This record gives sequence, structure tokens and C-alpha cells, in this order.
Amino acid sequence: MLTRRELLLAPLLLMACQRKTGGSQRPLFAAETHPESYPTTRALHAIDRILADRTGGEMRVRVYSGGQLGSEADTLEITIFGGLDLNRVNLAPVNSIVPETMVLALPFLFRSVAHSRAAFDGAPGRVILDAMTPHGLKGLCYYDSGARSFYNTRRPIRTPDDMRGLKVRVQNSNIYVAMVQALGANPTPIPYTEVFQALVQGVVDGAENNWPSYESSRHFEVARHYSMTNHVLAPEVLVASMHTWEKLDHAQREHLQAAVDGSVPIMRELWDARVEESRRRVLEDGIELVEDVDHDAFASRMRPVWDRFLTTPRLRELADQIQALDAPPPAEARHAGDHAPRGNQQ
Repeated sequence: MLTRRELLLAPLLLMACQRKTGGSQRPLFAAETHPESYPTTRALHAIDRILADRTGGEMRVRVYSGGQLGSEADTLEITIFGGLDLNRVNLAPVNSIVPETMVLALPFLFRSVAHSRAAFDGAPGRVILDAMTPHGLKGLCYYDSGARSFYNTRRPIRTPDDMRGLKVRVQNSNIYVAMVQALGANPTPIPYTEVFQALVQGVVDGAENNWPSYESSRHFEVARHYSMTNHVLAPEVLVASMHTWEKLDHAQREHLQAAVDGSVPIMRELWDARVEESRRRVLEDGIELVEDVDHDAFASRMRPVWDRFLTTPRLRELADQIQALDAPPPAEARHAGDHAPRGNQQ
């Protein structure tokens, strides 16, 4: 008995074979787990529009949103083997495949949103995207995933000592587990869809995420203390299958990359607006926003975490290059996650 996902993937694989055997031009298939209204999904649709304009409709993108084709881990594997052309994924499932991506997930690596975007758009970001090529993926661009902060049901968090003993939900990621342990709390990996009930039942005391996720998940209804730690600003990434990329001619590759590049500012504008709207909504509901966070104290606890995951001179050099980057100061402080620069925490 075929599963729903296998039934959905069967025509995609058939059409992929048609391209190989000289079948008619088909659209590029793009996997996306977020819903249609999400900024990254809308960015993928922008790629389709830009591509259609540049090529007179000869190149198009068909977006399968809302996790229709399975989890990110599943679709990433399918992309590597050529069953999907494009895939927007979180960095977490890529970390075990491409070690260089781990650098962007280091806690307290970035000083601000502007600093993170300078790294994504600059030389370090390109080096990390290029590191995907030997693994069957063509790194195309980064999309923002927001500044992640801690929130909990018990008390305001201003220093690492305030986290001592708290049970904190984390993604199933070694680097997130290590970060929370280094801060004196108890990391508890739980699927995202189960976090609300876990907070209600006291299975966990808190979690960490960005403003839109805190609001849309309704976690703010239970965990009323939101502390602006801004500890991770890891991006999401858009990749193409190298099987697909190698079948495109030079002009087609240029058109695709230009459309991808054009989607980045669109996504960022949508993301920034969503962050501000989510923040406004939860503040109107009366949550406690803790802004006087001692970022230096948090960052100073990260040395063993960095040492554990920066396992080669290449990875450490990438982290050093990112920290040394200058970022244009924002016209005014953004609630999305900008904060004062810190010293090198290594």
C-alpha cells in the first residue's frame, strides 16, 4: 500500500525521467514545509514569477508547500538523489551532511540581524553554500529564520543563572542541546507540534524560538516571560539538486540564480513585517518582555560549545571571518534581534 507521500512523489519522479529522455520542458519542482502565507513560500513563488519574466515562460517553478512531500529530512534526501529540483530547508538537517553549515548555527555568533545578513550575503556565506556541491546539493541562497530567544512559564531570564534547572524544549540538534546544557538548564528535545501541550502540562518549563513562531504556535498564552537573548540567528537555505543543476545550460543557470537572488530581499521584507506584527500581537496580550539581558554573560558560557563543534581549522576560520565582518548599523534599533556588539567569546 503506497503512502500519500509516495503517491505525490511518483509523478514527480516520472516527469524527472521525462526530462532525461528528451520529454517536454517541465517546471522545476520545489519542496516547502511552510504554508502558502509564509515568507519563504512566497519567496519561492517570487522565483517562479521572475523566472517566467526572464525566460518568456520557458522556465517555471512549481511549489509544493505545507509539507505535501514530507519532512525536510525526507525531501532533502530526495533532492540529493534528483527526485526534486529545489528545496527550502532549515540548516539543522543539513548539518550532518555539510559540516560547514554548523558554523551558522553557533550560539551568539552574530551581533545583530544586519551582521547575520552581511555574513549570508558575503564571502563566508558563499563558501558555506559552495561546500554543499560535493554532497549533491547546489547552495543557492539563504532565507532568514529570525533571532531565537528563550521564553518560559516560570520567571524572567536576564542571566544564565536564571536558567538553572529549567527544562527547556530544543530542536533535536546536538548544538542546541549543548547550548542549553552550557547555560545550566535541562534540554528536552520535543517535536515542535507537541510543545504547546508540553508547556501546559509542565513537561517543559520553556522553549526558544523567534517572534512569529512564539505567536503563531500560541506558546505566548502559556509561557509569558520572553527574554531577548537572540542567541541563534541561523538561516534557512534554498538548495537545488546537482542532478538538476548539471542539466541546465549556462543561460538557464544564470536565469535561475538571478531569480533566486531577486527573491531574497522580497523574503526579508516579508519576514521583517511578520516579526513586527507578531511582536505587537503578543505584547498587546500582556506578556512580559525582558530586554535587559546580559548578552556578554550568556556568550561567555559558549566557549565549550564552540570548541566542541569547531572541530577543524577551516570551521574555526569561517567563524572568525564572520565575527570580523562589519555590518551596516540599522537606521534604528530593530526589535527583530539587533543588540550591542560583544567581544569574541571563543
